[in-house]
Formats: sequence, C-alpha cells, structure tokens
Amino acid sequence: MKILLIGLGGREHALAWSLSKSSRVKKIFCAPGNAGMSGLVSPVAIPPLDVQGLVRFAQENKVDLTVVGPEAPLAAGLADAMLSQGLHVFGPCRSAAQLESSKVFAKGLMKKYEIPTASFEVFEDPDSAGSYLSHLHPWPEAVVLKADGLAQGKGVVICRTREEALEKIEAMMVDGCYGAAGKRVVVEEFLKGEETTLMAFCDGKTLLPLLPSQDHKRLLEADQGPNTGGMGACAPYGGISFEGMTLIKKDIFGKLLWAMEREGIPYQGLLYIGLMLTENGPKVLEFNVRFGDPETQAVLPLLDTDLAEVLWAASQGRLDDLRLKWKEQFALCVVLVSEGYPGQYPTGRTLMGLEEAASQEGVFIFHAGTDYVKSRWITAGGRVLNIVGLGESLGLARVKAYSAVQKIHFDGCHYRKDIGVRGIQEYAKV
Repeated sequence: MKILLIGLGGREHALAWSLSKSSRVKKIFCAPGNAGMSGLVSPVAIPPLDVQGLVRFAQENKVDLTVVGPEAPLAAGLADAMLSQGLHVFGPCRSAAQLESSKVFAKGLMKKYEIPTASFEVFEDPDSAGSYLSHLHPWPEAVVLKADGLAQGKGVVICRTREEALEKIEAMMVDGCYGAAGKRVVVEEFLKGEETTLMAFCDGKTLLPLLPSQDHKRLLEADQGPNTGGMGACAPYGGISFEGMTLIKKDIFGKLLWAMEREGIPYQGLLYIGLMLTENGPKVLEFNVRFGDPETQAVLPLLDTDLAEVLWAASQGRLDDLRLKWKEQFALCVVLVSEGYPGQYPTGRTLMGLEEAASQEGVFIFHAGTDYVKSRWITAGGRVLNIVGLGESLGLARVKAYSAVQKIHFDGCHYRKDIGVRGIQEYAKV
C-alpha cells in the first residue's frame, strides 16, 4: 500500500511512525513533511492547501490512501476532491469539516439534536456582542469567547471579568487578531470540571473510540497563560468512569453520527471530541475533524492494532469488522516550544542532546518545528519537539519523558513542568 500523508508537524511524525510499522505499507509520501521524518517518508514539496496539486500527485503515483493530518485542507475540500477522482481518503468532506471550521455550525447542530454542551449566543456585530456582555447580570465566574473559524487552536479565550471580555471582543471582531476567523464570535457558558479528549475512528456508521487522553492547552503551569496548540498530553486518562464512557458513546458520539447522517453529511475520518466532565455529566467543548495534536503523540504509541489497516477499513466503510488492541501501558508527551510562542518566536537555534534523549528505553521523539542544516539540528517553529515516555504507570511514563527532556537543550526552550500531574491524581482516586 502506498500512503500519502498530509502535514508537517509532530502529529504527522507520529502518524508516519505508526504507519511505517505496518507490513501492508510499502511507501509513505508526506506533503510536505519535516526533517525529523527522514527515513520514514518520502517528502513531497506540495503545500497542504494545494488541493489540485495533491490530487494530481496521488493519481500520478498511484497512491492507495491519503491520510489528512491538519484541519485546513479538509475545510478546503481536499477529501471531496480526492473522492471525486475515485481516490481513497481518510478524512471528512468539506461539509462535515464544518464541525471544526465553524463553531457556529457545531453549536447549532448540538442544539438541534440535543447533544450536551454549554449554553451559548452567536454574534456577528461587535456592538451587539458588547451590549450583551455589558448587560449580563449577574456576571458569572467567567465567559468563554470563541472565534467562529479556524485559529490554529488559539481562538478560545476565557474571560474572568466583564472588562476583559469587552476588550477581547474588540480585539477579535474589530482589530482582527484572529483574522476572518473572528468575524463571528460565540459567547459561551463557562463549564467547570475536568477536561479530557476522546478521539474515534469513524466510517459513517460505525465508530471505534481510541483511549481517552488529556491535553494541556495553556502555556504555563497550573493552566495559566494564553491558549496554545497544546503543551503536552497523557493517555489513557483515568477520569472517565465506565458509566461516563457509556454516556459519551450514547449521548455524544451516537447522537452526532446520527445527526450528521440526518443532515446528509455522513462522517468518515477521525472525530475528536473535547469534553468537560461536569457534575451534570460530560459536555462537549469542541469538535475537531482530525487527529489531535499533541494527543496523537501520546495515544498512538499505545496502539497495538495496525493503524494502516484501521484507516483503510474506515475509508471502505468496514470498521465494524475491527477491534482495537492496546498496550497495557501509559504514555506522556511533553512539548518543547520556542520562547515567544504562541506569539512571535525566533528560529535557527541549535538543538543539542537529541540522540542521547532518543536512546533512552521507552522514549519517542516526534519532531514538529525542526530542520537539519549543515550537520546540525535547529529550531524551525513555535512547537519544536514532542518528547514521549512510556511506562507501566502514568507516573513512570512521566519520569521517562521528563528525564529525556532534561537532555535536550536549545536557547529559549520552554516547556511545562506539570504535564500529567492531574492525570496521576485521577488514578490515585481509584
């Protein structure tokens, strides 16, 4: 099987690594890939948003399956274009990708089909949004502002005060801090509880859930600082009870697949649900239409089933023939970022200690923003490296990951030192 993988980050490195272990896979192309994937993939110099270029490449190279990593190509209709030419693809069509590309679409669908989520209002005019916030009495503990469109995981702001909320509305809707994504804004109820991620393979009718995981989105320890694309993750997350998982499968996954079918847009691909485990049950924070980043880097090393076989079956509508098998271990991923991230950051800084870190047993390194120039590794992005540790407990996985982190150095390196702490506390309750 020839596979075309779309994307260039740590998620795609983890996907390439997992796919390369399959006896069914003869070759993996990656458009465009990154330097850390060397030896796993054949890089293709086609941007992920060049839909027609990717379709032509898949045709000319007799690609059996295209696997789409990032959300933007799906929102641009890459899956539709592939399918229209008789090509197989793992990833939803453009209309289904609205679950992520439009918060307004997703919230409206959840309201229509009674999928549990936070209460909300939608605004297209900054004055109307400001008036709503100004007259909101009593002021709650916080409100959540969400840019309607794609904002690379950074378009969500939790506002503790009315003044902060009004400032953020101005920044999003008038100043355009998120570009076109912030022209419409969802003002949402602030949910309290423990946050977790559940991903599932979908073929339109059947879904296979992956292990639950927990992302750490804020830049600083104790969930302080700005939202990022993700500073680390751990899996499996132990805060979901058996009863909770049953509810999620029935009232969220089940209802959503049924809703999408009723709307005439069956969902095929990876479905990501960000959940808040509230005292009133699990509620949806967000849908994503692709593998999470960095959750994928923590979950895939635990998968004992052939990933290529699963993705191929999903593209053929045959997931009901499969069952997923998992290692009886835990994984923890720490993301190393450049100083200044998630804002402006420098590049070209020398990376040291990679070989020593990677040589440790139970450690995996997935590259996100690196390059190899003149016989040395350098930084080339905001999120630079994903360091993953595997262990017989989450605590041991954490020790391995942070031990490897200590061996890696570059000027301005930043990482959170508390990844997995809450997850370990959840297991301590059992």
